[in-house]
Amino acid sequence: MTAPEVTSAPSPEAETWAEREPGSIRSVLHGLRRHPLGVAGGLLLLLIIAFCFLGPLFHPTNQTDVDLLNAALPPGSGHPLGTDGNGFDVLGRLMSGGQVSLRIGLLAALFATTIGTVYGAVAGLAGGVVDGFMMRLVDVMLSIPFLFFVLILSARFHADALSLSLVIGGFSWLVSARLVRGEVLTLRVREFVLAAKLMGASRRRTILTHLIPNALGVIIVNITFQVADAVLVVAALGFLGFGLTYPTADWGSQLASGVTYISADYWWLIYPVGGCIVLTVLALNLLADALRDAVGRRADR
Repeated sequence: MTAPEVTSAPSPEAETWAEREPGSIRSVLHGLRRHPLGVAGGLLLLLIIAFCFLGPLFHPTNQTDVDLLNAALPPGSGHPLGTDGNGFDVLGRLMSGGQVSLRIGLLAALFATTIGTVYGAVAGLAGGVVDGFMMRLVDVMLSIPFLFFVLILSARFHADALSLSLVIGGFSWLVSARLVRGEVLTLRVREFVLAAKLMGASRRRTILTHLIPNALGVIIVNITFQVADAVLVVAALGFLGFGLTYPTADWGSQLASGVTYISADYWWLIYPVGGCIVLTVLALNLLADALRDAVGRRADR
């Protein structure tokens, strides 16, 4: 008669990795492939990024020196989308403006998500009075009109790409904090988190090693939405005249300049830049919706 095999209990670290695996980025991307609109949004976003960052290599233009002799030319040879009121090539302007808008959107989203993730994780893990105080602070800040406050700052101080990204991200982290805090509230009672606490893991280690990695799906979805929101905010500020200053251009300021020629039917100054804004936000929203559905299916397992 053979002796029964003795199986050792899995270590807390093994449980951590076992619990983390279903929520890995690989599983989320696998679920994304089942969402055709999400795939279409991702491909469209890649095309827009390639257009903005690789397009100038194939269609170099001068976006610094004003050329009034060639101002407001219709589409033709040398200028596939014509020129604007300052003589700048519209196609090249779309590329440079897209680079600025996407960079600001991504930087603002990363800044907001970083602050919101840490803030929400600390609040969710602490619980009790600390959690209540931190969330009431978020509620107070959410009551401040975001766009109105950004307009005041843009009018008072000189706006550049970095400062605009920090200002937008400084108000956008509130939503991230709420989302991550809700996710942490469900994770902190899981077995691998309780095991880590019993083994003496500090709160910092618990947050960085166990909570944030397991909330990564929600964080990625939020980043995608944040980029879309930031692109819209930059376009709104530029359209209202509170955006970036010459020689830096963004899609909002281009659209504002084109509207002044609407009575002259200079369509190439309005529709192309408006289409870029709409398609970029649409692509980001389609991708974010698909990622959210993938994360939701994974959480229901």
